[in-house]
Amino acid sequence: MKAYKLRVYYEDTDAQGVVYYANYLKFFERARTEFLRGVGYEQMKLMKEGIIFVVRSLELKLLKPARLDDEILISTRLDKLGKVSFNFAQEAFLDDQLISEAYIKCGSLDSHSFTPSSLPEYLHKGMKKLL
Repeated sequence: MKAYKLRVYYEDTDAQGVVYYANYLKFFERARTEFLRGVGYEQMKLMKEGIIFVVRSLELKLLKPARLDDEILISTRLDKLGKVSFNFAQEAFLDDQLISEAYIKCGSLDSHSFTPSSLPEYLHKGMKKLL
């Protein structure tokens, strides 16, 4: 599990002054990217290798609101790893209180044909260490 901190900015909020629900997806995306960076994931490198990652499905639960200037902590855990697909469990906390959680199923595709493609061996090996 890895933690990623972020601050809520004005642009993240809706007319009621709380984080707009879709922005949690952006927050979770950033946290997943940083989580994988530690095991060799670099988006530009993978794109040059002809590999892209996609979200296949997700479940998002919003439990409590976050507001402007709040500092949120996102925890990310790799839950399942295959040769082509991988799943994440993520949680957002505000002052140690769970405010949102997501389960995200991802996959690896060939960037030209958009067909399933195995993860590069170096990345699969690194991700395996995260289980």
